[in-house]
Amino acid sequence: MKGRVTVADGALVLVDTNPIVYWLEGHPLGERFVDLFDQIDSGRVQAIVTPITLAEVLVGPLRAGNTTLATRYRRALTHGPGFSLREMDAEIAVLAAQYRATMRLKLPDAIQLATAVHEGCVALVTHDRDFRVVRDIEILGIDAR
Repeated sequence: MKGRVTVADGALVLVDTNPIVYWLEGHPLGERFVDLFDQIDSGRVQAIVTPITLAEVLVGPLRAGNTTLATRYRRALTHGPGFSLREMDAEIAVLAAQYRATMRLKLPDAIQLATAVHEGCVALVTHDRDFRVVRDIEILGIDAR
């Protein structure tokens, strides 16, 4: 595994689902994202998530019947100090279709990428190796190149 993920203070990043799940669940793969989440929690870095990430993060608590935890996760990702939710619109949908057509990304990945690029993020933070083909934005969290 490569080193820990950090970005410059003031940066805007899109955080994909898997780093959030690894971090929340204390998974060993989440260790490389701890510094970034500290930056986000302190407000030094702004992170956006998509409805895809929100839905995927809530599956575990809801599957376990823990609606209290699901509510806490929802609040953290949509109203936390460094997180905000970016809804999908027609421009992001068209850009996602272009990425899906040219890079053969799965639709959820194409939406994540399109949102990050459309919003002017400096990076997309992920542990998903499918993003290794992306050149339109910096991919942090995997050995993408």
